[in-house]
Amino acid sequence: MHYGTIPGVAKPVARLVLGTMIISAQESERSFALLDAVFEIGGNTLDTAHVYAGGNSERGIGQWMRARGNREQMVIISKGCHHNADRKRVTPFDLAADLHDSLVRLQTNYIDVYLLHRDDPSLPVGPIVEALNEHWRAGRIHAFGGSNWTHERIQAANDYAASHGLQPFTASSPNYGLAEQVLDPWGPGCVTLSGPQNEPARAWYQGSQMPVLAYSSLGRGFFSGRVTPENFEEAKGSLDKACLTAYCHDVNFRRLQRVMRLAKQKRATVPQIALAYILRSPLNVFPLIGAATGEEFAQNLAALDLALSEEERAWLDLEQRGN
Repeated sequence: MHYGTIPGVAKPVARLVLGTMIISAQESERSFALLDAVFEIGGNTLDTAHVYAGGNSERGIGQWMRARGNREQMVIISKGCHHNADRKRVTPFDLAADLHDSLVRLQTNYIDVYLLHRDDPSLPVGPIVEALNEHWRAGRIHAFGGSNWTHERIQAANDYAASHGLQPFTASSPNYGLAEQVLDPWGPGCVTLSGPQNEPARAWYQGSQMPVLAYSSLGRGFFSGRVTPENFEEAKGSLDKACLTAYCHDVNFRRLQRVMRLAKQKRATVPQIALAYILRSPLNVFPLIGAATGEEFAQNLAALDLALSEEERAWLDLEQRGN
């Protein structure tokens, strides 16, 4: 495992982060086996959220950390303030409610990195920055940032923090990967750095070097290696709706064909090439991967040492012509 740092977190942060949407307190034996296997090979960083599995993802992680006695070795990333069917929820009230729920479920008195799962650009950033700082001063969160926040809104939040002597956002979790997010996977408000149209956002992250906790880094299974342009009609039943909506488009099948060719040349797997593409970017990236088994997570670790030239990265991303 390779490690990086996130300002405010006094622990090494695994460069590959396990996404835990499939972890559940209701399936503790399977969940514990996955978490044990990832931890054994150095995966000390988990990404979860208040809404995952109706709260059972956080509960499962909390039960596992308590059983293993390893809370101080783990970096926990969680998220709150997701919108619901009734209203947008990026308010100090919802932040406090979700955060306290998450602390109880995780059986801890702090969360290493706390992210606002969604944004409400119609609201000023000041009150939410003030509320985040209140929880930071109380020690409930050690670092904070946004998920699905545009870089412009993050800059506005940090400008407000700077002008008021407050702690700024120090991490962000947009979508980022080789697969271009053609349509929003979960409806309006999903922020991505992928694709040619988002070059200005990538330039901002390159300049700031803010840690990018890249969700759907493998296109929610699009670059799993199980899907090819030839078998898609047969294999699409194994993909979730978000993958089919956002990533299963011609422009990405063209990328997939190139990934498959390069994987064969380098004797690597499709997900290893797709992960190497973002790990070799000039951004400070921590890919989130949704491995189902410890073996699957371990195989992806090879991407950390897989070299890709700038020419290869440009070719994979269709910036150079050819087949």
